[in-house]
Amino acid sequence: MPRLYLDPAELGGSLPPLDTPFDLPEGNARHVQVLRMQPGDSLTLFDGSPHEYAATILEMGKRHVKVVITASSVAGGESPLHLTLVQALSATERMDYTVQKATELGVQRIQIVQSALCGYKLAEDRLDKRMAHWRGVAIAAAEQCGRTQIPEILPPVKFAQWIARGEQADVRLLLSPIDGKRLDSLPASAASAITLIGPEGGFSDEEERLAISAGYSPLLLGPRIFRTETVAPVIAALLQARFGDF
Repeated sequence: MPRLYLDPAELGGSLPPLDTPFDLPEGNARHVQVLRMQPGDSLTLFDGSPHEYAATILEMGKRHVKVVITASSVAGGESPLHLTLVQALSATERMDYTVQKATELGVQRIQIVQSALCGYKLAEDRLDKRMAHWRGVAIAAAEQCGRTQIPEILPPVKFAQWIARGEQADVRLLLSPIDGKRLDSLPASAASAITLIGPEGGFSDEEERLAISAGYSPLLLGPRIFRTETVAPVIAALLQARFGDF
């Protein structure tokens, strides 16, 4: 059954009450039309809350799709682990992959950082477009994987600026390709975690020093060197297995 994310802002702030017909926002309606759905067909809606909603299509027009919500339930697609990925900016396809897989793996926040060795630069006049694109990638992944909440994707900041914020979590990790503790040395339980993931060339020596001084522990994933877009799903899966819902 198709799942669709409805932005409450496009519906006046909230979804209509049960048994109240309403028109889907334009983008959602276009999606339903592409799927060639018909009146009487069922779909699942979610709006970023812990709930999801069973709905039925009432009308299919050239420019509108009218539906009605018939039931509401609390969904179970969110992890108890509040996981933040601090991801160095990478090229378009790699960043898309990171956002998609992080969403599927239950990450709740993605903070993009510009680090010293980043090989990809994002022009300021393209920032809004890229942020909207990454949110779209996250929404599509959430629709597919059964999540009800869309990860928060925060715009790029310089790595040193992020570290200076002093963000706290039960576990704070600096992913290192050459040295650090192993996964089995982490605590037995944690409710929150932050991981720092560098670009293809890794973080600079100064950035690693800043992170360690701020309380981040270097973590070595294994004997092989991963691409930057591989690290996010690997560490997210490992942390979900240790602290989350895997």
